[in-house]
Amino acid sequence: MITDIRLQHFRSYKDAAFELSRGVNIVVGPNASGKTNLLEALLVLARGTSYRAGSDELIQFDKLWARVDAHTPTGQRTVKIDRHNAQAKKAFEINGKSLSRLPMEQTIPTVLFEPQHLQLLTGRPDMRRDYLDDLLEQTALGYAKLRRDYRRALSQRNALLKKGPTTAGNQLFAWNIRLSELGGQIATQRHKLVESLNQQIDELYKRLSNSRTGVELRYNGFWEPSQYSSQLLRKLEENTDLDYARGFTAYGPHREDLSITLGRHEAQGTASRGETRTILMALKMLELQMLEEARSQKPLLLLDDVFSELDGARRRALTEFLSGYQTFITTTDADIVTRQFASKANIIPTKS
Repeated sequence: MITDIRLQHFRSYKDAAFELSRGVNIVVGPNASGKTNLLEALLVLARGTSYRAGSDELIQFDKLWARVDAHTPTGQRTVKIDRHNAQAKKAFEINGKSLSRLPMEQTIPTVLFEPQHLQLLTGRPDMRRDYLDDLLEQTALGYAKLRRDYRRALSQRNALLKKGPTTAGNQLFAWNIRLSELGGQIATQRHKLVESLNQQIDELYKRLSNSRTGVELRYNGFWEPSQYSSQLLRKLEENTDLDYARGFTAYGPHREDLSITLGRHEAQGTASRGETRTILMALKMLELQMLEEARSQKPLLLLDDVFSELDGARRRALTEFLSGYQTFITTTDADIVTRQFASKANIIPTKS
């Protein structure tokens, strides 16, 4: 829980402070008034990263630094972003202890639901991969480093491929081994996560939709987890010439996808608007539950301009589920949200 927050030179905020409720906080204002910027500051404070920008973009365009300060029941948290050098860098301070990066145990578990997530079923495969990886970063110790290491190894291998076999020489084999080892670990973690989600999503979806239609998630990996590393290494070796011709690595977890079946049909192509939103609601509810179980701490819930996208029944279902979670909801129309929460919500106005 975050009890208050102060933003200095962060996005559209020169210097602003807000008192926060332990329950539902409704951030209301016209478009371009800073609603999403406030949610973004909360996310950076809680998890150390933004969901829509690099560090440099978080600082007001004519300033050299930005800062976010907040209090929690266990003390004080600060994020400092500095661009006195060519590249902006973040630094963190928790109860007086300085950190260059937030390890998982120092993050505040957070679930974000923003408009882009409405494209999760129909959008690019990387959106679904990121969904799994972002959740694993918050629930699986060491996964954030594993993800960074895999990206680094993939970048190194792709760079060698672009140079061609004459320049790359024997270096490629070392990166094949490294990539296959890391790739196997990533695929295994993703498989376990999807299996865990599958244990609950069908029943939850049926309850939310008041229907008998079943939902199932499937991770479309190239190989089974037990054989993944060895099979990936073999494939990388066999397809070296093709990869040189393409200039990129064609196999590995960075090329895999998550599929969602609704009533035995691919939801990506058959789900209605309402069905899509119900699937996403179910995923976000499961995300909250998994984070709370993994971290023994109630997560923050950030709803960025999506509450109005839900119809009355789905709003009521979500409202009931939110009981007990510190929630932040952005909207241009406070009435549509406050009707669900009566007098229990804390209204935070923003100005254009």
